[in-house]
Amino acid sequence: MGAKFAHRTVLLDEVVDAIGPAPGDVIVDCTLGGGGHSERLLERLGPTGRLIAIDRDPQALKAARERLADFGDRFVAVEGCFSDIRTHLDALGLKRIDGLVADLGVSSHQLDTAERGFSFRRSGPVDMRMGNDSGESAADFIARVDLDELAVVLGKYGDVPRPYRVARAILASQPYADTTELADVIAQAMPKKKHSKTHPATRAFQAIRIAVNDELGELEQLLAGMPEVLAPGARVAIISFHSLEDRMVKRQFFSWAGVGGEKDAYGNLIAPPLAFLPKRKAIQSSDDNARARSARLRVLRWL
Repeated sequence: MGAKFAHRTVLLDEVVDAIGPAPGDVIVDCTLGGGGHSERLLERLGPTGRLIAIDRDPQALKAARERLADFGDRFVAVEGCFSDIRTHLDALGLKRIDGLVADLGVSSHQLDTAERGFSFRRSGPVDMRMGNDSGESAADFIARVDLDELAVVLGKYGDVPRPYRVARAILASQPYADTTELADVIAQAMPKKKHSKTHPATRAFQAIRIAVNDELGELEQLLAGMPEVLAPGARVAIISFHSLEDRMVKRQFFSWAGVGGEKDAYGNLIAPPLAFLPKRKAIQSSDDNARARSARLRVLRWL
């Protein structure tokens, strides 16, 4: 658990350019992680700018506070969920912010730390919680759910083929000594694919992790709360790695921007847009890193 916190920042330049931090701005990094985005943004904010960072992971917070200590009180790190952004800002006496960044999903450090239980490639407890001690673990989740619920989770969040067959195998073989045992059970239950480079447990582990951390619910609440925290002209940059997350962000951004909105007889939007989309298409990374390849960045400017 004492391993150095290492995380490869995805779409770093693209995010900073999208936010365009100006001196005196207040920016929120909803997913502090290794602090890569926060560090570059702080460098651009100048001596009067502030950055508020949120993370569920105490290890990430500890490492980032050490990394960014030279920025003094211009950097504030808060432990908690980004769905509670309004509460976090109220506690700091802040009403509106000038920019918001979110790099969704699990961090490289969490995947590489066996004790966190995110990876099937390393023996660790069946945990998968982004916050070490908060909420139920993956083992607790598997013990609690019934066949129908687990099959829906596997199919919806992981696009796992034959989800009922895999779910039945997972439930029948519990409890698990470690993540490798769970991965073996999943692999045995999965339909065999020739020439696949992806481990057969990849999608199922992803699905269980999303359910354990309520990742889609967290994103839904963050999006719902944005209108009351964004100042006029605020910029938003959200990176997603899952098609369901990207679809949620795209749908909400397009709605705020009036894309596809109802128009009057003269072709004018009946409800005026709340935001502007600098780009309609998601920005993809040119980095060949496996995690970066699936990254999709969507950008929005509040009006």
